[in-house]
Amino acid sequence: MDDIYQFELLSLTSTVAKEILNNAGINDKTLAEFIISLHEQSKTQDAFKKKLKEVGADFPESFVENLDRLILSLHPKYKRKKAKKAKKDGVETADESDTKRRMFPGLALPDQPWQPSNEFGKDKDKDGEKDAASKEVDDLMSQLEGVAKKKAARPTAADFIEPEPPSKRPRRDMEIDSPPRAGPSRGRDRDREDRGRDRDYEDRGRRSRPTLDEKPVLYKIYDGTVQGIKDFGAFIQLEGVQGRVQGMVHVSMMAPGGGRVNSAQDLLSRNQRVKVKVMSVGSRISLSMKDVDQRTGQDLTPHLRIKSEAELAQEALTGSNSAPLGERGMGGLTGIVYDDSTPVRSAKRLTSPERWEIKQLIASGAVDASEYPNLDEDFNNPHAKAEVEEELDVEVREDEPSFLAGQTKMTLNLSPVKIVKAPDGSLNRAALSGVSLAKERRELRQQEVNEQADSEARDFSTPWLDPMSQNDDKVFAQDTRGNIMGQKAGEVPQWRAETFNKATTFGKITSLSITEQRQSLPIFKLRDKLVQAVRDHQILIVVGDTGSGKTTQMTQYLAEEGFADHGKIGCTQPRRVAAMSVAKRVAEEVGCRLGQEVGYTIRFEDCTSPETKIKYMTDGMLQRECLVDPNMLAYSVLILDEAHERTIATDVLFGLLKKTAKARPDLKIIVTSATLNAEKFSEYFFKCPIFTIPGRTYPVEILYTKEPESDYLDASLITIMQIHLSEPPGDILLFLTGQEEIDTACQILYERMKALGPQVPELLILPVYSALPSEMQSKIFDPAPPGARKVVIATNIAETSITIDGIYYVVDPGFVKQNAYDPRLGMDSLVVTPISQAQANQRAGRAGRTGPGKCYRLYTEVAFRNEMLPSPIPDIQRQNLSHTILMLKAMGINDLINFGFMDPPPAQTLLTALEQLYALSALDDEGLLTRLGRKMADFPM
Repeated sequence: MDDIYQFELLSLTSTVAKEILNNAGINDKTLAEFIISLHEQSKTQDAFKKKLKEVGADFPESFVENLDRLILSLHPKYKRKKAKKAKKDGVETADESDTKRRMFPGLALPDQPWQPSNEFGKDKDKDGEKDAASKEVDDLMSQLEGVAKKKAARPTAADFIEPEPPSKRPRRDMEIDSPPRAGPSRGRDRDREDRGRDRDYEDRGRRSRPTLDEKPVLYKIYDGTVQGIKDFGAFIQLEGVQGRVQGMVHVSMMAPGGGRVNSAQDLLSRNQRVKVKVMSVGSRISLSMKDVDQRTGQDLTPHLRIKSEAELAQEALTGSNSAPLGERGMGGLTGIVYDDSTPVRSAKRLTSPERWEIKQLIASGAVDASEYPNLDEDFNNPHAKAEVEEELDVEVREDEPSFLAGQTKMTLNLSPVKIVKAPDGSLNRAALSGVSLAKERRELRQQEVNEQADSEARDFSTPWLDPMSQNDDKVFAQDTRGNIMGQKAGEVPQWRAETFNKATTFGKITSLSITEQRQSLPIFKLRDKLVQAVRDHQILIVVGDTGSGKTTQMTQYLAEEGFADHGKIGCTQPRRVAAMSVAKRVAEEVGCRLGQEVGYTIRFEDCTSPETKIKYMTDGMLQRECLVDPNMLAYSVLILDEAHERTIATDVLFGLLKKTAKARPDLKIIVTSATLNAEKFSEYFFKCPIFTIPGRTYPVEILYTKEPESDYLDASLITIMQIHLSEPPGDILLFLTGQEEIDTACQILYERMKALGPQVPELLILPVYSALPSEMQSKIFDPAPPGARKVVIATNIAETSITIDGIYYVVDPGFVKQNAYDPRLGMDSLVVTPISQAQANQRAGRAGRTGPGKCYRLYTEVAFRNEMLPSPIPDIQRQNLSHTILMLKAMGINDLINFGFMDPPPAQTLLTALEQLYALSALDDEGLLTRLGRKMADFPM
């Protein structure tokens, strides 16, 4: 280990020496080792800067920060500390937080006070208006000063007016102004003086009048006035050119040095005077402000100068400016002159498919043939000019944002989040093989449908050859084949038709009244204790199994006890369907119309009113309400239901409500979970108490396979048939990954059971996934007929979200489909991955709700212990966080390192999200939200 340590230290020394050479021009490894030793003696970045100043190292501050970040990321000492911390998986200390802040300063910007969206940026506008007003005043004063200086040298308007003859002047003026009469010689001298003075005035006036250019001259600098402003640029009216001539300055040509400008309105205002340089002339005039000093008018790009007549003539001779060649052009030297008397078409040559389409249009009468006189000649004409495709030169901007300097993916070795504990283990290999087998099954099904469509095809050539046939008989073979395939795709599979042929019912069928149903729930016995616990504590963790009544009963108990008198009782759900169905059920129990005392809010649908006291909503909607009201003044109690699912919105709400709880001591927060990992929630929420609702649980026998299964779908179906044929009565629950897999399993299982004959007991096949209609989902709650058994094939929704009575057998292949984000590619992908140990235990518990049951795990016990993570990875650590960070920035939260996530997301994902937001102009160069970013946060983007 010491040798590896020394090698890593040598690599770090070499890297630091390179950085010093690039920035300071000193090539000395001893100096690099000295700087590394100074860093080891410094606990903070400020201490490191201080030590460097003490020894006389006058480095720029940005370079010192870059060195600090480099040593922190590459020094083996800090790497080992990080590895030890990962093994302990404990709470992050202050030193570790400071180290992260030094490595990623772009993630530790100071927070800002929250502002509502309608007031966002008003302070900036006021400052900008003041600056613009003061600038206009300064410009006006400078112009007046210039006028005062030039007044003595500049002639007035009277100087250009011819003097009136003495005969036409009033006598009064003559009497006052005229001197005494003189002799004839004196008169002639005065006439000569007057003529000389007039010539001087004419010359001086001619010199003072600016000459106007007929058209804008390339690379000449003009004064101009801003006439119009758009986001992409500004339109400038040029002075010194005949007529009214306007050009455009693009935003990329405004800021000196090529700085980033989000909008032209940030720099310019209407009627503002500017100095511009003409960069291109033609049909559109392109102007530049960054090439001209706006104060002095100095040309900042003198290499782009106005060309003389001799230079233009030389270019015309050489043809270097794409000008027509002169005498030395074609034929000037060889004597061979091209005969251009034949008409040359400058239009684009038509392609063969375009020519065919035009001929079809002419034949149908839709287009006149006279519009295309040379339709065929155009193709055969050797002199027709083929259109040359213009070459596009795409320049990729690789500039890093200033607040992310040295932290983006160009300088960091980004890697995707590890969502599988053992990538080479048997479970992950089975998941990969399952994906390829599913693809093969899909292709086989498609091939069978194609063959069946081909077999039903008939001879289509006869109606086209028969002159007496009707138009309806003339059909194309491809159209008929497509219709047959469409009919096959629309047909209901036989297994589905037999399963859902009876009258559909909604929900569980029961003879109990609503009051008796409420009293039969496990939570009813603990009503008083629960209410008292909520009164005594501001934050409470409630743990109870699915079906105990947490979601529907707690809100009613608290409303009955008066908690809704001073604010609403809000309850979040991770799924839209759950929020709607629970609100409907609670409204029935309360005895009101949905939307009055009890309502719900989901995206694009708000079913509430001013009288609403109990409000169910998705966690994303509550997060958006935090954007408008960070202190949650409209609520007295907030319940975060199904918190164990750890969606992104739920994790963000954890951090936001933690802050809100300190600001509002009267706000009650309840976090409910169906799993036993409640200690983590309690530790996070200031070690708050845990209230446990005991559920109806029975012992479950767990059975493992002896060897890994290569095809888990086939093994699942074989296990189901063995249970059905050899085990005592009891329903079966099978967990699969998605809709396509579930439909395939139902079809194969139905065909296999049908092949066994009528002697085998009936097996009802019931799928459950989110895309299934509600009436079909409700069939899973119906008890199986006498002598029959039902098998429910479901996604992971059946782990905690729904409780099905009568389940005694659970078949667990051990896989789930998850959404994973790769920051290197910047893309999300749905991948089949092994489940965690907590999910496996939760699935096994489904078999012990009604009585003692069995769980068949289609993987080995070694794989359960070594290849499964203890708990599932939260969504916030494996998904794209661009929208989440945009919401946090809109709330004024810029310090993402110290925000207080329960499980902090990887720094790579955060940096990639910040880079994407900067590229979309949602963030400025300082990492703060722009106006566009604030508008983006207001919309669900």
